[in-house]
Amino acid sequence: MKEKENGAPESNTGIDINTDESLSGTTHLNEPVAEESELEKVRAELGESKDKYLRKIAEFENFKRRNAKERVELIQTAGREVIADLLEVLDDCDRAQKQLENSQSSDAAKEGVMLVFTKLRNTLQARGVKAMETIHQDFNPDLHEAVTEIPAPSEDMKGRILDEVMKGYYLNDKIIRHAKVVVGK
Repeated sequence: MKEKENGAPESNTGIDINTDESLSGTTHLNEPVAEESELEKVRAELGESKDKYLRKIAEFENFKRRNAKERVELIQTAGREVIADLLEVLDDCDRAQKQLENSQSSDAAKEGVMLVFTKLRNTLQARGVKAMETIHQDFNPDLHEAVTEIPAPSEDMKGRILDEVMKGYYLNDKIIRHAKVVVGK
């Protein structure tokens, strides 16, 4: 064996024979700490994954609820355009009814036409159409469209609806046509 400059013997195998496992050192102490920190990392990742999972479930439940609500609204208002077009026919029916009531034509023809008008109104009501009550009500710009203003016959009629030019209608409690009205000033 050769000797080092300080007089210690040098080994040919490269192993330092002066080291002992029982002596204090830092290499063997770090191993359990590394295992604990690895366990904590896995626990933290598991907690994050669980949190994300719960949030996704809640988000999906909200989506299902919102989708069901939108589907119900769509079904209720599916025929909105057709019904809105039929309102013009209903207006014509109302005008014709007023003319028939004032005319001296035969009672049988008058009664037959009135039955058709009544059937149309009842069919639309069954589909959720409801006429607005406007005469002598307070003017509400969310519900009514003011065509003109005229002087009110009395003080208590100011700001109230005096006449209805065109009826307003609801479809399942949603406005499908605003009422065109004359307001007292």
